[in-house]
Amino acid sequence: MEWFTAPDYWLSRVVVQRGLGVLYLVAFLTAAGQFRALIGEHGLLPVPRFLRDVPFRHAPSLFHLRYSDRLFATVAWGGAALSAAVVAGVTDLVPLWAAMLIWAVLWLLYLSIVNVGQTWYAFGWESLLLEAGFLAVFLGNEDTGPPVLILWLMRWLVFRVEFGAGLIKMRGDACWRDLTCLYYHHETQPMPGPLSWFFHHLPRGAHRAETAANHFAQLVVPVALFTPQPVASVAACVVILTQLWLVLSGNFAWLNWLTIVLAVAALDSSYAAAPPPEASVPPPAWYAALVIAATALVAVLSYWPARNLLSRGQMMNVSFNRLHLVNSYGAFGSINRMRLEVVVEGTDAAEPGPGTVWKEYGFKGKPTDPHRLPRQFAPYHLRLDWMMWFAGISSAYAWSWFIPFVGKLLENDPRTLRLLRSNPFPDAPPTYVRARLYHYRFTDWRTLRATGAWWERSLVREYLPPVDREGLRRHG
Repeated sequence: MEWFTAPDYWLSRVVVQRGLGVLYLVAFLTAAGQFRALIGEHGLLPVPRFLRDVPFRHAPSLFHLRYSDRLFATVAWGGAALSAAVVAGVTDLVPLWAAMLIWAVLWLLYLSIVNVGQTWYAFGWESLLLEAGFLAVFLGNEDTGPPVLILWLMRWLVFRVEFGAGLIKMRGDACWRDLTCLYYHHETQPMPGPLSWFFHHLPRGAHRAETAANHFAQLVVPVALFTPQPVASVAACVVILTQLWLVLSGNFAWLNWLTIVLAVAALDSSYAAAPPPEASVPPPAWYAALVIAATALVAVLSYWPARNLLSRGQMMNVSFNRLHLVNSYGAFGSINRMRLEVVVEGTDAAEPGPGTVWKEYGFKGKPTDPHRLPRQFAPYHLRLDWMMWFAGISSAYAWSWFIPFVGKLLENDPRTLRLLRSNPFPDAPPTYVRARLYHYRFTDWRTLRATGAWWERSLVREYLPPVDREGLRRHG
């Protein structure tokens, strides 16, 4: 069984496992802090209503047995506690079977959340975390050396993330092929970060070089992950550096950080330190059998993502099974040329008119106040702020949750207001709420120095006319 383990990758395994533990922790904390307002019993898209309409076979989840907000909180906080234990190294202090059980429980708990999360959990990094978490079940602990098969499956996962993203770009928007997409991307991406303004103002030649480098990193480098060392380690380092560049330029939840963690699985860590004695112990037969079975399962399920990669109709961020085990990935097949933002306002006037004073609601991450520098939130995921970006693109896509959101503002619902940065009506709810669509643009250097504004905006149209509670029922 010497072929089965790769002792030289023991340090890489430690980094991967601790890194996954941190990202699981962030994911569970995000769920715990936001679920009541988004999908709780009285949330914007309540889980109980979803469970009545969707059978278990279409969305496997523990919550099909029973749902309550208290139970959801127990699952989220329990997952966070278990994740923290993984980060602390508990899986290396328990027997191999117990370590595998811990990882399996984490995967099951988060799968149960994702499969009832509806629109709020329809992001590629949810499936990516679940797929990575499933592989982590079989990655072992200090009782045995890192299994070669699982390390290769992690390379296969990184390959699909990067190569899928590269292909969807080349097959999609023409600006990727003429190297001009980054003229717009830093300004129009879902949630800019504190450095996005500066990235946007790089010379256009730098933007073209940045785009070309991205194509190389996503279409050429991933292939090298399957080559012998040290080439595979070099390729992994390029992936890591590329993802760090994306971390600096925007807020993509844990997508970039998780890709970095997974890329570490391709790094030969023998240069850093010798493997511990336990890494050379032959694996138990039952463990080897489970690893081989998991590898065979992933190989079979890889047919659909592989076919998708080769298809001219390639789809982004699609799960081909309800367990999110082997998925397709990709991002930004098309690039927006304009940033359209929905600005939500309220008033306490008895009846709105030409002289009515409207006050804006402030969001934590998405642009609202032009003078506010975008903040860094990733890997934490501000789900409402992200969905507000989609609302600006398509009101039809957002209507199912946006109308209930406005209803919560008209009630001064405390759970919903905790998702916002500021509430202009702290003492009593507004009588009317409206939404307006604005075109946001980064200011130039001169305007920034003169006014301190990072954005300038112009009104495009009315998004939602002034509504009170009665009027909202008609819109719904």
